[in-house]
Amino acid sequence: MVRIASLTALAALIAPLSLAHAGPVGVRVVDLAGRPVPDAVVTLHPASGVPAGPIRFPWGTTMTQKDITFRPGTLIVPVGASVAFPNHDKVRHHVYSFSKPARFELKLYGRDQTRSYTFRTAGAVALGCNIHDRMQGFIKVVDTPFAALTNAAGQTRVDGVTAGNARLTVWHPRLKAKHNEATFVLDVPAAGAVAKQIQIGLR
Repeated sequence: MVRIASLTALAALIAPLSLAHAGPVGVRVVDLAGRPVPDAVVTLHPASGVPAGPIRFPWGTTMTQKDITFRPGTLIVPVGASVAFPNHDKVRHHVYSFSKPARFELKLYGRDQTRSYTFRTAGAVALGCNIHDRMQGFIKVVDTPFAALTNAAGQTRVDGVTAGNARLTVWHPRLKAKHNEATFVLDVPAAGAVAKQIQIGLR
């Protein structure tokens, strides 16, 4: 079950932009009990299309293995990105995925060694380690520059979104929906800000 509603409390998070053809979008994701949902991936696809050129995000394309954990637990990367998987543990790791967008293995490698993989198809990729069953991570491969991850308060902000109608998608590994994602139509103003609260059911 998923609901979307206006959220005036988010307005304080959004500073006005001077761009005439873009608007900032603030999103807060909560569960059915109103609790914040961190590490949800929010993406926007304007009806007019995404800007041409390579997609780059400020957080880079590295997923570290440290303390028998993938860090970050969820990483957003653009299609075509090569992700590095450095091992900073004293033990060896064997990273793998059986997900449809990327089926691969990075066979056993040790401390201070790095392996990489290039993600060529958009979608969600679940990661595991063949040696440590409790290790779990996710890579969300996107085909839009308008993407962000919610913080501990369930909030995120996407700047510079093209004005007009847009498709807003929320993905989370425990979201109760096909492919763990829900999609909405959003109107992005040419000036000012838009803020939405989205309520999702979690498994």
